[in-house]
Amino acid sequence: MPNLRQGGAGIAGAGMGRVVRKAAGAAVTGSLTVLLAAAVTAGASGLAHAQGTLNDRLAAGSAKNAAKGGNSERLLVEAKELVYDNDRNTVSAVGNAELHYGPRTLLADRVRYDRNTGRVFAEGNVRLTDQTGSVVTGDRMELTDDFKSGFIDSLRIEQPIEQRGRPARVRFSAPRGERVEGQTSTFEYGTYTACEPCKDHPERPPLWQIKAARIIHNNEERRIYYEDSTLEVAGIPIAYLPYFYSPDQTVRRETGFLAPHFVSSNVLGYGIGTPFFWNIAPDYDLTVEPTFLSKQGVLGQAEWRQRLANGFYNVRVSGIFQSTPSAFLPGPLGSGDRDFRGSIESAGQFYLGQQWRAGWDVVGVTDKWFLDNYRIRNQTISTDYFREAVSTAFLIGQGDRSWFEARGYYFKGLSTFDWQKQQPVVAPVIDYDKRRDGPDPIGGEVRFQANFQHLTRDATQYTQIPRTSTYLLSPSVNGITFPLYSTCSVFERGQCLVSGLAGDTTRATAQVSWRRTFTDEFGQRWQPFAYLRGDAFFVNPSTTGYQNNEISNLFSPDSNFSGRVMPAVGLEYRYPFVADFGPLGVHTVSPIAQVIARPSETHIGRLPNEDAQSLVFDDTSLFQWDKFSGYDRVEGGVRANLGAEYSITGRNGFYMNAMFGESIALAGVNSFRRGDIVNVGRDSGLETTGSDFVSRFQVSPNQNISFITRARFDNSTFALKRFESGVTAKFAPFLPLETSLIYARYEAQPELGYDRRREGLQASALYNVTPNWFVTGSVLFDLSHYLQVREFYATAAQAYFLNPVGTAPTYDRPDKFYVSSSGFGVGYRDECTTISLNYLSSPIETASGLRERNRTFLLRIELRTLGEANFRQNLSTTTTADGIATAR
Repeated sequence: MPNLRQGGAGIAGAGMGRVVRKAAGAAVTGSLTVLLAAAVTAGASGLAHAQGTLNDRLAAGSAKNAAKGGNSERLLVEAKELVYDNDRNTVSAVGNAELHYGPRTLLADRVRYDRNTGRVFAEGNVRLTDQTGSVVTGDRMELTDDFKSGFIDSLRIEQPIEQRGRPARVRFSAPRGERVEGQTSTFEYGTYTACEPCKDHPERPPLWQIKAARIIHNNEERRIYYEDSTLEVAGIPIAYLPYFYSPDQTVRRETGFLAPHFVSSNVLGYGIGTPFFWNIAPDYDLTVEPTFLSKQGVLGQAEWRQRLANGFYNVRVSGIFQSTPSAFLPGPLGSGDRDFRGSIESAGQFYLGQQWRAGWDVVGVTDKWFLDNYRIRNQTISTDYFREAVSTAFLIGQGDRSWFEARGYYFKGLSTFDWQKQQPVVAPVIDYDKRRDGPDPIGGEVRFQANFQHLTRDATQYTQIPRTSTYLLSPSVNGITFPLYSTCSVFERGQCLVSGLAGDTTRATAQVSWRRTFTDEFGQRWQPFAYLRGDAFFVNPSTTGYQNNEISNLFSPDSNFSGRVMPAVGLEYRYPFVADFGPLGVHTVSPIAQVIARPSETHIGRLPNEDAQSLVFDDTSLFQWDKFSGYDRVEGGVRANLGAEYSITGRNGFYMNAMFGESIALAGVNSFRRGDIVNVGRDSGLETTGSDFVSRFQVSPNQNISFITRARFDNSTFALKRFESGVTAKFAPFLPLETSLIYARYEAQPELGYDRRREGLQASALYNVTPNWFVTGSVLFDLSHYLQVREFYATAAQAYFLNPVGTAPTYDRPDKFYVSSSGFGVGYRDECTTISLNYLSSPIETASGLRERNRTFLLRIELRTLGEANFRQNLSTTTTADGIATAR
């Protein structure tokens, strides 16, 4: 309190012991003594000096606080009445009393200050708010004069929190509590929860709460201690702990045990993981997690994280000396011959300046089954269809109109059917892109692009067309054969593709381009452009070991150094016709024509193709200068790309767009007619003089619904070659449903190894049953799987007819709506709790082409501010070539 030694006033005469002053709506700043002295002076005349004035006591308290290093703060009081009782030596603020002292605010129906004890008594709807936003409520409070310490009856505290960007509050309550110096709060027979009370029935218990004989919240330690505690869910006790503590809402990192996770598996046994987090310093920490498995021993995991001034890094190691290695398949199908198995993972990123950063993300494993067998999470691992771990290191620079990136890659196949000898090591890959304004007088934009790539591979990867059952190895376990590592039975052009060339391949590419857009007085848009590209290759193929010598039967690569140059000039023309139909929106029709003149592509089929194996001809690639996806191929020849686009933009959010076009080879060698060693270009729709027709139709009636479809039609018969269609919809606020539906159909591409059509349908939905409860589901239908089954049966029947040994194959008519994968879940979420239960059924692609299933239940429970727990149970019961000999 401030030491404002203004004249303290008493009451003249013994018969006048109480003075009242009306102070409705008045706010007075100063010490409480100053306020009361002014009240008494205004209410009576001839007042004498009173001994032991409140000012003296408050001044002494202020001096004492200042000596302790506290702040000398002023008091702001507002009430309907201010009452000075000289007989009892008390001062009262009555009627909507509001007292502000520094960062703390006290609200009550009546506040009384006892000068004898220096205590403040608040009664009726008492509410105390501190600098953190914490709100303490009660029926009655007894506090010190600085509001920091005291006792509270019918105590309730609300404290604000923010976790994962979501604001909320935690709540304490008790019949009686005590605050000490604003640092420690003790709750006798208290409760703690992060749940909001029910609006309609506040008397009901929250979804979850902790009840304890004593709860102690130490703000200095930032911990909450619970003694003789019970966890209740919907008022029902489900767990008892005699003593534990948790960090309070202000703590983001705290040393201690994290939520355990449980394991149940046929090959691992039953187990529990108990992670321990050690907050060593504000900038680094360590997490150690032993997982005790009944059948395999102790799996150890540790993760070190550190944040530096210019970046961060982490290192994670895992390892186990297996008690029962025989639970896993023997090599090369599994790790049944290994006693020790483990992994090391690390990621980091550092800023080297305002424009440069460098980092890495690497994974190393003793065997490719370890991460999956022991359920170790890794974000670099993709889905069950293409399981691999990608290790990379990078250096990136970004300017105003420039980009530089250098990377190295190491791919680790994690599927039994991946042969590591066929995986390339790519280092380095360097990209540079720079744009600037063109020089006068030509103007426009000049762009320079460069790419350098080097890779090496031990074994050439062959793909037979059509794709038949030819493999390098066919080991058997328990009478089940698992063919591994597909290859070709006949190494001849047209029957075998080279997906990856063994040896060393180096390529350097540089391209400079220019373009400029002109709009004439009629609204026609003309864009001339030109570019010059050069490529240099150094190829040193390996022709020894692993069938590498068969490459000579397929093509004669340009060994050692070779190069190519591709100049081009072109012109793009657009003439948009725009009409405003008022309420019907703005309609735009735009014919588009593009002509590019280039010499023919050289070295087709004599150079490796590593980064340009994906070619999809549709509306998105129709007007690209070069339709190949990478640098290893370059489009040549004179070509015209023609199309038309029509769009409608409505004033109520409606949008519609449609496009139709084709590409025509006018002169020179058609780069897509002559396939390379992977046959890229063949069966693409571009291999004929007049390409297939491509189209797009998109419509969005509003922001909540979007529909788009793409199609490619045969140039001569108009037969459908490729079709993709999808719709996403949000029906809120009319219906709490979000859904998406995607359908795709691709005709056979026999020259690429796909000798039958591929067709699929995927649907997903999220339905909010209530604001808190939701159900979700997704399903993927393989609509062409029955064709695969039919082919396998025909092959097996033919083999049995030629050699009738064993049991004759039988044909079971497959379902055309074959469920390839599915997932269903139900969950609950509110401000304090998240619970979800999901069932996942995902395919495991076997070497025979058939699919087995990995069925899993996932349960996740999160009690906000206390932690979360995850439970996973696999239900697969079939023997599969995933490294495990029995069910998981």
